[in-house]
Amino acid sequence: MTEQRATVPATIDPAPLVPAAAGLVLAACGGGDSGGSASSGGSGSSGSTGGSSGSTTAVTANQASRFLSQAAIGYARTDINTVAASGIDAWLTSQFALPRPQKFWDFLVANGYDAAANVNTFAGFDPMIWSQLMGSADLLRQRVGLALLDQWVVSIDGITGGWRPFTMAAYLDGLWDNAFGNYRDLMEAVSTSVGMGLYLTFLGNVKANATTGAIPDENYARELMQLFTIGLYQLNSDGSPVLSNGVPIPAYTQNDVSQLARVWTGYTYANADNSTPARLQLPMAVIAARHELGASSFLGINITAGTDAAAARKIALDGLFNHPNVPPFVGRQLIQHLVTSNPSPAYVRRVAQAFIDNGRGVRGDMKAVVRAVLVDAEARDDTQVGSTTFGKLREPVTRLVQWARAFAVTSPTQAWPFGNTSSSATRIAQSPGHAPSVFNWFRPGYSPAGTAASSAGLVAPEFQITNEPSVIAYVNYLQSVIVNGAGEAKPDYSAFVSLAADNQALLAELNLVLAAGQISTTTLGRMKSALDTISVATAAGLNSRVYAAVTLVMASPEYLVLR
Repeated sequence: MTEQRATVPATIDPAPLVPAAAGLVLAACGGGDSGGSASSGGSGSSGSTGGSSGSTTAVTANQASRFLSQAAIGYARTDINTVAASGIDAWLTSQFALPRPQKFWDFLVANGYDAAANVNTFAGFDPMIWSQLMGSADLLRQRVGLALLDQWVVSIDGITGGWRPFTMAAYLDGLWDNAFGNYRDLMEAVSTSVGMGLYLTFLGNVKANATTGAIPDENYARELMQLFTIGLYQLNSDGSPVLSNGVPIPAYTQNDVSQLARVWTGYTYANADNSTPARLQLPMAVIAARHELGASSFLGINITAGTDAAAARKIALDGLFNHPNVPPFVGRQLIQHLVTSNPSPAYVRRVAQAFIDNGRGVRGDMKAVVRAVLVDAEARDDTQVGSTTFGKLREPVTRLVQWARAFAVTSPTQAWPFGNTSSSATRIAQSPGHAPSVFNWFRPGYSPAGTAASSAGLVAPEFQITNEPSVIAYVNYLQSVIVNGAGEAKPDYSAFVSLAADNQALLAELNLVLAAGQISTTTLGRMKSALDTISVATAAGLNSRVYAAVTLVMASPEYLVLR
């Protein structure tokens, strides 16, 4: 690790950054005093046997911040105060009730990105996403929407055709609109969207041709099962694999894929007009002559000969939706994205039960599932903060958005000029909507080889995009935006500058707002000693101390590991 190092802006004293950057690198390599196995989830302690324990009364500020770190895309001190006063259940209820302030599609139109000159560009795409993640009031929907995009992956870098930002906008609106709806409706929205049709190549898919030997494209049929609904193996209700002679039983066969692929034939654009992006917001149409009308059978689901495309799609999606794998498969991944990488089987079972029945006989109610994930006793158990096995590594995108939310970043002209942040050499190694493949940035079952987590049989998905170069790039980029913002998107540190003369008070507030009070006294002491070297005799000195303090906190393993 000697060839690269984190660089330091001239406005920040370099001395404070050395221990934090070193600790972060150790965490990425699976070592360090708190960053290695701690980033992997665990079975929990006292919460592992109980049911839901959502708070209907006031909670402490640290508890509120910890909850928001799991539930919100990012948050500020005012959000902590709200949860602390009203309780978790009340906050969830209010967030579920919030309408979307602006849709992705509407952002593009409102800012003129539908101009003819943009037909073959990516113009507006990144500002559109950052505007929602960093500026929208629906904190819970943004967090759940991002989690759904991590599972139901479509990437602008993997689609073709004109008006690609609008293709993505329509697709993302389908995810975000259904984040608090029913999972069956989400399946329908995705399965008829141009974005998914292009990304998994079933837009233009045609039925088999015995003369030419052509067969239907199988991409969507395979990933619909493997990644979006049932997974690779048959599952028990707690998410554990069903075994036969100690070996997991496959959830589907190649024949199931081939038979299901027949359902996704004949799909095309709703119309041929590409002069505007309007057709991209419409569900795909079907050319009847290109749709397979022969009988098909998969996973015990039978579609009789002569069934038209819409009816065949309904039979297929209804059958998958009611498959016993779906509740634990979906529930576990939501837990992993929001709370902990390795939830206990009991935790998965409780969330799966909420998927099966929301308490009123409804299957697939996303509000019930999200609430079950976030208020479960295992998630809310404060003793998990001291666990070395519970929690998860924060996704780079959520770290950046948390910084923006905590320090009231705005973009007066709606430029949101953060751009594509996926470079692992100069940015944060992740950017929403730019996933490198349908398998996302990281897989839910990834475990970093040669680490304590791997030896313990635990997974740590986010470590798949964490390595020495990406860690150094994160620290460097983080320092840059902390000091300078991104173009016109500037932070407001005024509330923290007022504390900067007292390092202990400054660090205490940052520890609460960014890390839910989880940074240890020892680490805080080291940070304070470093900050003490920065003179605050001038306004510039006060600002520089705040910049350094924010960087230290956000580069510390105790912040990076969300517990």
